[in-house]
Amino acid sequence: MKPLLVLDVVGLTPRLLDHMPRLSAVADSGFRASLGTVLPAVTCSVQSTFLTGELPSGHGIVGNGWYFRDLGEVFLWRQHNALVGGDKLWHAARRVEPDYTVANVCWWYAMGADVNWTVTPRPVYHADGRKDPDCYTDPPELHDALTGRLGAFPLFSYWGANAGITSTAWITKATMQIMADHSPDLTLAYLPHLDYDLQRFGPSAPQAAAAAAELDATVGPLLDAATARGATIVALSEYGITDASRPVDVNRLLRAEGLLRVYTQAGMEYLDPWTSRAFAVADHQVAHVYVRDPADVPVVAKLLGGLAGVAEVLDRDGQQAYGLDHERSGELVLVAEPDAWFTYYYWLNDDAAPDFARLVDIHRKPGYDPAELFFDPANPGAAKGRAALALLRKKVGMRYLMSVVGLDAGAKAVRGSHGRLPADPLDGPVLLCSDPAAARDHFAATDVKGLLLHLAGLGDPPAVGTR
Repeated sequence: MKPLLVLDVVGLTPRLLDHMPRLSAVADSGFRASLGTVLPAVTCSVQSTFLTGELPSGHGIVGNGWYFRDLGEVFLWRQHNALVGGDKLWHAARRVEPDYTVANVCWWYAMGADVNWTVTPRPVYHADGRKDPDCYTDPPELHDALTGRLGAFPLFSYWGANAGITSTAWITKATMQIMADHSPDLTLAYLPHLDYDLQRFGPSAPQAAAAAAELDATVGPLLDAATARGATIVALSEYGITDASRPVDVNRLLRAEGLLRVYTQAGMEYLDPWTSRAFAVADHQVAHVYVRDPADVPVVAKLLGGLAGVAEVLDRDGQQAYGLDHERSGELVLVAEPDAWFTYYYWLNDDAAPDFARLVDIHRKPGYDPAELFFDPANPGAAKGRAALALLRKKVGMRYLMSVVGLDAGAKAVRGSHGRLPADPLDGPVLLCSDPAAARDHFAATDVKGLLLHLAGLGDPPAVGTR
């Protein structure tokens, strides 16, 4: 049984590998293959497919979030592993090798997973509303072992306007430390750096090439450490980010047509999912549209099919064709045109937007918001000034709001997105492996679990997949 290091290099594509000699070299003695993805091509859905071998219709992760019908709430970025159905990679491994050990460093749905070592971002939420950077670990003593050497997890470089290489550097060092101290059989590490500037500036911008080179240099010591312990290295990606600059306001159309309702508190409007006839949970280039009355589905489908920027409207039969037919999915699923992406915005006047709209607040927004990657483009100087004042209030122990996110100006600044299936393999995911044992030209996302078991010496090579 050979140890495995599996790097989820977010946004890695064949085009970017031209700027990444260290990662490219992983395949020199092994192989490189194109890699299929799933719809939606977003982090939580694709990672769950890698680890279970199932499509979203099987494991149930239909996006980075969805409408929890039993709670009447939209939630993104939940963390409990029990949300993921299916037989996980480590379950299959332990049926062959009961003592198989696993470390998960920042792959999603980490909390509660029955692995041996877990690290995942988890801020300290103080009772007075303050939020401090931190991480969750299991076992608990791993927290101090990591932060004592590496410092606190750099949450504010993991997402937001200051997101950058610092968080990926921390994750690589934590991974090296866990490998050195515990020697897991399987080590999973999530490297998010390419997600930032490729969405901010687009994959065609010079900043994208610079980000790829920066990540490549940062990951080099981790590759060396894995090689030194005789580990097989697999580097793969969930999706490729493509040029996109057209925000599409699905919920504003639904509201204008009287299908989406809001309620007002303190002059701020909040999405009312309990009484809305239809609303969308936007997730990059895919949106789940929840329609309360089945009789409204054809009307809503026709309305949204005519919205500029919408390429496909998938009903239940259409979802089945993509392996997305699950009870958590919307009655309709929208796929954006290649240069478009979906906002969650539902207010018609910015003065009525809720206060969280101008914050980096991934858990309260009923949809994904890439505008969080910018200081308000309408007035970045003022946004940075507000941020400095908020940090001063934080340092003296006062409550604060980091109100720096632009609304429509922020949405219009976005230059890259993902979620659609790739039209060009050069813009799609890629898989690199240091061991030629199972080399072939292409793997489906559903093949990854079987491939990793085979590389570990715990199973036969996966049959050729179709997705």
